[in-house]
Amino acid sequence: MNLIRNQYELFLIAVGFLTRIPIPQKTDFSEQKLNHASRYFPAVGWLVGIFTASLFSTFEIAFPKTIAVIFSLLFAILLTGAFHEDGLLDTADGLGGGWSKDHKLEIMKDSRIGTYGAIALWFALALKFVLLAEIDNTFVTLLIAHPLSRSIATGFLYFLPYVRSDDTTKAKPLAQKQSNVDFFISQTTGISTLILILPHALWLVVCLISFSILWGWFLKKQLGGFTGDTLGATQQLSEILIYIVLFVIP
Repeated sequence: MNLIRNQYELFLIAVGFLTRIPIPQKTDFSEQKLNHASRYFPAVGWLVGIFTASLFSTFEIAFPKTIAVIFSLLFAILLTGAFHEDGLLDTADGLGGGWSKDHKLEIMKDSRIGTYGAIALWFALALKFVLLAEIDNTFVTLLIAHPLSRSIATGFLYFLPYVRSDDTTKAKPLAQKQSNVDFFISQTTGISTLILILPHALWLVVCLISFSILWGWFLKKQLGGFTGDTLGATQQLSEILIYIVLFVIP
């Protein structure tokens, strides 16, 4: 029973960290538990995917598909508090406007929105809208994209070092390398979505692995590793890549 209760508590911590969904106040939060809660980040993606896909299907009954897509995107942003979109924005500003590693990291800590961030966010939302509106099975696509993209982002906790030594941000507890058990659980949870698209799963896996290798190499070269912002950017870019692959290979 203690094992089940502990795992449930880790899941609640993951929900509270990644979304605006209220969790019980008595939840025992600590930095160490948040580090282990990363194993359930893709599970939270399942939750977001189910809610978002269900809302899309509900609105599609009464409205054109494009309207249903807009509401599903808006709902996902509200549900997560634009947590990942903010990471994409800051990452684009830092990588686009910084000259050195330290300068890029400093820009990423700035709460103000820069040109690169605004452009990246606009293109990301526009791509999501167009792709989801054109994909045949948007419901299944949303179910797949949210947990699988978070699985890709969580994998960077295992393979890359954390680069902020003086950080006091929300992502600081994730600085410790993810354990083998946490990595296995998180990746298994994300990969489980592929059962929904078995005929085309291999192509999606190849594209996501290739993206992870190239993006991880780029972050290591530019910053020396990952930050909380780059994890958010990784989730957003992975989500868009999933939409692109499922659009090209229906």
